[in-house]
Amino acid sequence: MPRSIWNGVISFGMVSIPVKLYTATESKDVSFHLLHKECGTRLKQLRWCPYHEREVEWGEIARGYEHARDEHVIMTDEDFAKLPLPSKQTVELTAFVDAQQIDPIYYEKTYYLEPDAKAVKPFALLMRALREKGLTGLAKIAVRNKEQLCALRPMDGTLVLETLFYPDEIREAPAEIPDVDVSEKELGMAFTLIDLLAKDFDPQKYGDAYREALMRVIEAKLEGQELAEAAAPRPAKVTDLMSALKASVEAARKGRSEEPDEEERPARRRKAAAG
Repeated sequence: MPRSIWNGVISFGMVSIPVKLYTATESKDVSFHLLHKECGTRLKQLRWCPYHEREVEWGEIARGYEHARDEHVIMTDEDFAKLPLPSKQTVELTAFVDAQQIDPIYYEKTYYLEPDAKAVKPFALLMRALREKGLTGLAKIAVRNKEQLCALRPMDGTLVLETLFYPDEIREAPAEIPDVDVSEKELGMAFTLIDLLAKDFDPQKYGDAYREALMRVIEAKLEGQELAEAAAPRPAKVTDLMSALKASVEAARKGRSEEPDEEERPARRRKAAAG
């Protein structure tokens, strides 16, 4: 079991629920080291002090806020510990909202919540109440030297906490799309295409093709082989929007007719496994 990154209390009116916070996601990116081309030696990233012209150890490092050019206020661990914020140890639910009212752009990172052994019942009560009401709880939490807005919601038999960006952390869109005339036929054809491609979300159907291709290239280089470069598909030139929509609908209909139905899929999987 991974270590919790925060221990505190969920405050639900007069009910207190001791909990632990765990990171719920991780990156699966393929990592690379930086090497010197000439000799292949792995490079070191030094914490360099240009004043003393030497490398600085972690124990010599302080955090400073630049209040004027090259002038800093030094902050210590004790300063951060003294911050007068109740959210350092308590997640106080102050509002309950419809999750659909929170635009996905506000979501930052997801964490799992685990109740203390003595707090399982109030934890389960809050989880069930949120699930049956279809609501998300809003609160604030101070973790990793930052207080953030957060949302609590039920998921897969537990509660997850998702940190949210503040409104001033959301950048403005680069440009607003101008008004464009769209005909009823074009809109109807777009609706048809969307309906043909509509399906339930199944995350198991999706994989990281880039990472898989990258590992194939790495394994081939280890074996002294050279993979042939795959030809990238060229996007079709759209000269007429209606024609492109009709062609897309026809392709979607053909693709759907070739998909196995729900009853055929398990049989196909068994046949492939036996294979």
